[in-house]
Amino acid sequence: MRHIFLSSVIGGAAMLLAGTALADVKLHLATPTTGPVAAFGDQVRKGVEAAIAEINAKGGIKGEKIVVEVEDDACDPKQAVSVANKLVNKKAQFVIGHVCSGATIAASDVYNEEGLVMITPTATNPSLTEKGFKGIFRACGRDDQQGAIAGKFIADKFKDKKVAVIHDKQAYGKGLVDEAVKAMGAAGLKPSLEASINAGEKDFSALITRLKNEKIDVVYFGGYHPELGLMLRQAADFGYKGQFVSGEAMSSTELWSIAGQGAEGLLFTFPPDGRKMPEAADAVAALRKGGTEPEGFVLAGYATAQVYAQAFTAAKSLKTEDVLAALRAQTFQTVLGKMEFDAKGDLKQPDYRIYIWKDGKYDYAS
Repeated sequence: MRHIFLSSVIGGAAMLLAGTALADVKLHLATPTTGPVAAFGDQVRKGVEAAIAEINAKGGIKGEKIVVEVEDDACDPKQAVSVANKLVNKKAQFVIGHVCSGATIAASDVYNEEGLVMITPTATNPSLTEKGFKGIFRACGRDDQQGAIAGKFIADKFKDKKVAVIHDKQAYGKGLVDEAVKAMGAAGLKPSLEASINAGEKDFSALITRLKNEKIDVVYFGGYHPELGLMLRQAADFGYKGQFVSGEAMSSTELWSIAGQGAEGLLFTFPPDGRKMPEAADAVAALRKGGTEPEGFVLAGYATAQVYAQAFTAAKSLKTEDVLAALRAQTFQTVLGKMEFDAKGDLKQPDYRIYIWKDGKYDYAS
């Protein structure tokens, strides 16, 4: 499943943090505001904006207000590269984003070449941080962690069942399935069927017929909610009653809007629900008071903005090398708990849980 860029527009960063009254601090958020997963982009945007409002209310960055500008990457790698180049031309320094793995990976090459810092709240494909780019971080887990949990869960709970794995051929979906299959194999379970769909596909009748004919008990899907929502609805229409399991992209209420009762019982992996964490209590209350339910990736966006603000404070500078040093050395207190980054830029202690959809809402499965 995004990006924020920070730059001072008048004078040097050191003067800004020294307290000289200059201009606002700009943040550029790159996130899908259009396209099939715009709902996730909207969640991240709301979280970032809420965090920045709270930071500004407490004095901003040494008295300077932070201003957020949004750029749309539509969850598309080519458009993400265009956004990255646009932000480079604006002399941006720091990025929160992108939301989708494919878009994030594509944009990261530009940021690395131009010396920007980027923290994604949601992109989980392992290759993002395996490139060795010193300025790339993620404030979430990886598919080889999430997929491993899902794969082991399926192997343990459905060890005597026939399992199919299906992905949408994109970086996020395929990466998730690849890791789940590895974990299943390590536990002695081999999928009976491996298949793929195309992103944006709408007719899954042939696939569902195949699942029925091959008597598949469990389907693990790697991809986004628009396709799985339609698949679930059509599966219900065709009378297919297999158990579907997927990843954190199923945390959108749009899934239920698309699938209806077809989504009942869907299992998926997702980080711990920030709405239940004491660290997030004040933020959750403020978001709800403002009319935003902090579901899905809202608090991920909020936490990533907090990480940047704390890094600026710790660095006492907006120089890239100083902020990088702070990001690697500090422990950050966020609405999603403590965050620390390892040498690759990944979280040191990521966590995933199993969730279930029931009556139009999702919660922990147990």
